[in-house]
Amino acid sequence: MATPIFWVLLAGGVHAYCHVYEPQSAHGGLAFVLLTPAFFLFFGHVTPTLFSVLTSYCYFICSLCVSIVLYRLSPLHPLYHVPGPPLWRVSKIIGLWMSWTGHQHHYIKRAHDKYGPIVRTVQSTLTPLYRFSVLRDSPKGQYYECRKDPRAPLNLVVLQGDAHANRRRLWNRGMSTESLKEYEGIIAKRGNQLLDCIADLPDLNRVDLAALISYFSFDFMGDMAFGGGFDLLANEVERTNIWPIIEKFAVAASIYSHVPWAAATLRLIPLPARDRLRNFGADNAYRRSKSTTTTKDLWYHLMDEAALEKQKPPLGDVIADGALAVVAGADTTASALASLFYFLLSHPEYYKQLQEEVDAHFPLGSDPLDTSSHAEMKFLNACINEALRLHPPVPTNGPRQVPAGSQGKIIAGLFIPEGTQVYVPPYSLHLDSRYFSPSPTKFIPERWIDPALAPNATAFIPFSYGPSNCVGRNLARQEMAMLTCLLLSRFEFRFSPGFDAAAWPMQLHDHFITTRGPLIVSVSKR
Repeated sequence: MATPIFWVLLAGGVHAYCHVYEPQSAHGGLAFVLLTPAFFLFFGHVTPTLFSVLTSYCYFICSLCVSIVLYRLSPLHPLYHVPGPPLWRVSKIIGLWMSWTGHQHHYIKRAHDKYGPIVRTVQSTLTPLYRFSVLRDSPKGQYYECRKDPRAPLNLVVLQGDAHANRRRLWNRGMSTESLKEYEGIIAKRGNQLLDCIADLPDLNRVDLAALISYFSFDFMGDMAFGGGFDLLANEVERTNIWPIIEKFAVAASIYSHVPWAAATLRLIPLPARDRLRNFGADNAYRRSKSTTTTKDLWYHLMDEAALEKQKPPLGDVIADGALAVVAGADTTASALASLFYFLLSHPEYYKQLQEEVDAHFPLGSDPLDTSSHAEMKFLNACINEALRLHPPVPTNGPRQVPAGSQGKIIAGLFIPEGTQVYVPPYSLHLDSRYFSPSPTKFIPERWIDPALAPNATAFIPFSYGPSNCVGRNLARQEMAMLTCLLLSRFEFRFSPGFDAAAWPMQLHDHFITTRGPLIVSVSKR
């Protein structure tokens, strides 16, 4: 049997090889690690025994783990100069656990509070910097690998380069000022349905406003993307069939994204939530493709039914983007609206002030869904901005990667080597006292109105930044403004007796998008 030092050296060699030639799948990497010592054991001069095999593998695996840990903690690592929690440098398991808990954004914020503006994880840096234009043209990081499905076309979130730019052009048409005007009627229809749904509830003292807003947003996005087909507000059966799929997929994808090298392996494992979500999008897209509607919904623009492109987009691409619009658009807007009402109910003085502004612009008998007044409603827009600041719908955001062949980049005075994934987490950035002062953790809408309190606007990124920012940001704002005016003009809201309002923010879980706990309120008609 080979000596212990042989297995130590072999483990070091395997680590060095895998560092240079990173395995493309977890099963491939595992096979390489397990078969390498087996080769030396079973093709040596001595027939191995069970004891010798177990002992040799013990030496090899332990040495390999020690080699990895020592390298990641040593000055040899290219990110050694970047501060951060020691345990975060060692293993991605920490990232998996933080994503599973849903409190990743809180852990990252605390790390920044302790270590400063740049924090290192195993192979990434997290940078709450407001001037990060150095990254605006960088490719998306490996984080998105687990969100790709090789059996289906790629959607806008995971596309890069020219493919992203070409697809984004279609999306921009679907989110133009003219298109947003088309969507006002759809928002109005679903908004009035929400009013009826609330009024018909048997107990107006125990209303889960967050859930109802989620159902409204999902129904609207279905109308906007596929010309209809969803009815969660009216159909409780559909809620139990569809909504859990979205949340389960969000949780699973956020966890898997921390191990991009395992993406190819994970795709081999049946994931009911992923498969049901894919089928759900495909079924609705197929229904829309067979319809004869003349509505200029998002499908109309993504499918280029106006024939503005030289080549018609493939049906599969449009299916992928339609499903993305419903899931991402519904969830992010619902999160922002739920947070807005949470902050208003937590601050009755601001609730009253906003309600007075709504009443002034929409007196009795007028239509609170008329968008012509929204630009003039300074306090409404200030409240929306402040809610988006404190509870950004995508708290950590996805990374950009320092491009290969770039010889690295200088970020905040630190050299960041090529291949490094760089996050700019909105939650950490928005609570940074350097950019939002005074009291960055408090809900103060006046900071968006009073020049003396004006925040650093370049640090406000609730919809990300650069060419890959949220294409639906203007639609989200329009939806939030219309529904807020409608609800405040028709109902009075307050926290339901016994509801623990102080604990609700901890029920906002960061799974790339935000999943929410119940927001229980009492409702009365005005």
